[in-house]
Amino acid sequence: MTAPDGGTTRAAPAMEEGGAAPTAPPRKEAARPARRGPADPVRSLMHHHQELCARAVDALEIAAGLEAHGVTDRTAARFRHRDVFSLAEELYARVPRADPATTPAAAAPEPPAAPAAARGSRSVRGALHLLPGAVCVAAVAALASVGAAPPDVRTAVGAAGGVLVVLAVRLGVRSGPLRRRHQGAGPRTAGLWVCWTAGYAVYGDWLLRQLLAGGPDLPYAAPRAAVATAVALAFALAPAAGCAHWFAVRGRRGLAASRGLGELAARVRPLLLATTLLFLGVLVALLLGADAVFGDDGTMAVVAAAALGVLLFLARLLAVHGFPEAAATGLASAAALEALALSLVLIARLPGLPPLGLPVEALATAGGPAAVPAVACTAAALGLLVHGLRALTGACAHWPAPSGPAEAHRP
Repeated sequence: MTAPDGGTTRAAPAMEEGGAAPTAPPRKEAARPARRGPADPVRSLMHHHQELCARAVDALEIAAGLEAHGVTDRTAARFRHRDVFSLAEELYARVPRADPATTPAAAAPEPPAAPAAARGSRSVRGALHLLPGAVCVAAVAALASVGAAPPDVRTAVGAAGGVLVVLAVRLGVRSGPLRRRHQGAGPRTAGLWVCWTAGYAVYGDWLLRQLLAGGPDLPYAAPRAAVATAVALAFALAPAAGCAHWFAVRGRRGLAASRGLGELAARVRPLLLATTLLFLGVLVALLLGADAVFGDDGTMAVVAAAALGVLLFLARLLAVHGFPEAAATGLASAAALEALALSLVLIARLPGLPPLGLPVEALATAGGPAAVPAVACTAAALGLLVHGLRALTGACAHWPAPSGPAEAHRP
């Protein structure tokens, strides 16, 4: 504006009514993005698994421990990692190693064993795995030598031989590849189911045949043992140890070469199937050889013994790799089916209940008494195989678990 005196003046601010100058509208602050969790999501996992990460010798051990505690690839994605192995590598890199002086095993690492000592140890383990078969053959020879002795003497010799075979098997499974690596005792009844199924394989066919015929006439009836089946199953401990070792070695190699749980599962599933088929082939060869030496028990008896051998092998494989509960469940189901078959035949003798024994009679008529354990053990073995295809594909199944059985932490 121009002043009357020719000067210029600045524009005066407009005054509102009441003489108050208008205030500028408040400036809106930029909206901050909502935080989606901590900036370092792995830190909480580091604190939660501090001891595991500090004592691990490499990232694979951390991956096995995480997977044992239920951490999957989907869980790792929430921590901004593509899989458990990538997450384990970050934890291994970020968590400092524990001071050896503060660890329980503070002693200096033992020097590697000499090759001769290792070969001697393998020879001892191999002898222990062959011991049950040798003891079983000796027991059969002892029974044959006292064939003309009184029944009490034969019973005592047979019982002593059975006890020695059980002790030999116990020694064999406590060494080498069949020894359980995970902590925890597992079900105490697992040994009972093993004894039942093995005892039924030796004497069950004779007992069922006697029950279907209205017997047995005890104490005069002399039990007839399936000698060929007993000898073949006793010698099967050695190939079972070899197959378990082969599976463990290649399972650890698959774990080291895998970059995710899906890739590990794709490697382990065909490995488990191949291991099972390899053991089955060796077992069938042992059964056929035992039949040729000790007498033929029939084709169905070979099928039943092969199914039982595979069932025992899969149960021990699951127990070795940290799943004793599943192993005991499979053995218990086979024992329950066999006991149910015997019970139904006895219950059918009661008035008005003969139809209950018809399924067992029909099965025994179609395939012989050995058809009952063949069906029971095959069903249980298939169940354990299906479970093993899922359970043995985790990292925790191929690494010594730091805290008890692997299945105790699996979801």
